[in-house]
Amino acid sequence: MNPGIYLVHKPVGQTSFSLVRSLMEEVRAAGIRRDRLPICHGGALDPFAEGLLLLLAGEATRLMDLLHAVPKTYVAGIAWGSETDNGDPLGRVVACADAGGLTPEGLEQALAAFIGWQDQVPPRTSNKRVAGERAYRKAHRGESFELPPSRVYLHEARWLSHRLPASSTLELVSGGGYYVRSLARDLGRATGALAHLAALRRTSVGPWRDPPPGERILLRGMDLFPWCASVRIDREEIATLLVIAPRLSGPTRPIARHPRRQAGRDAART
Repeated sequence: MNPGIYLVHKPVGQTSFSLVRSLMEEVRAAGIRRDRLPICHGGALDPFAEGLLLLLAGEATRLMDLLHAVPKTYVAGIAWGSETDNGDPLGRVVACADAGGLTPEGLEQALAAFIGWQDQVPPRTSNKRVAGERAYRKAHRGESFELPPSRVYLHEARWLSHRLPASSTLELVSGGGYYVRSLARDLGRATGALAHLAALRRTSVGPWRDPPPGERILLRGMDLFPWCASVRIDREEIATLLVIAPRLSGPTRPIARHPRRQAGRDAART
């Protein structure tokens, strides 16, 4: 087992943590202590969703905060005519409406209003904290609570197809902390047709694409930062740098004071 970022495909029905746990078991089977090679994911997918999941291993776990803002691409199936309590197909239907008046032109206009910065209210079954506790836990207990809106960014979105009045398929690129379930809910409310998310697939995170099921791709070295300029060096250049670097840094010396300024400070003390 090596440190780095593993690109894996999460199938429908599995939790993101189940894939984390599977990799942790491989680490343990290899005789590596958990604290020597910690494992986490780089952004969870709901159980009903599928697609690219990043598994961070070893020192790559420190990249978690940097990955949060990286654009993520999704293909979402939206079901019109009903809204569910959690915004996805596993939720309980809480309201219904007539979607017969929907048109492709009207949906283009409705979608345009959500591009850019928005104040988005997360789903009640989200991972957000309310009074120190995860919102989904409160929701599962049937408690009543309000979630404040979060500032989120939608880079771009376009309709791929329509089967009106039943469903539509949408492709979108979002920033960190974005809930596609909330977008489906809000599009339904904006059009008056109501809606919920019927299917979701994450096709990419930044430059990394969703691999085929069962395949696992390891990213190491400069592949972890493909958007940054880089220079590849050979072993001889590394050896030279190891010799030169200590000389360049040198011992720490106090900053020399300007003679006149120091004389002024000394006079002020007398």
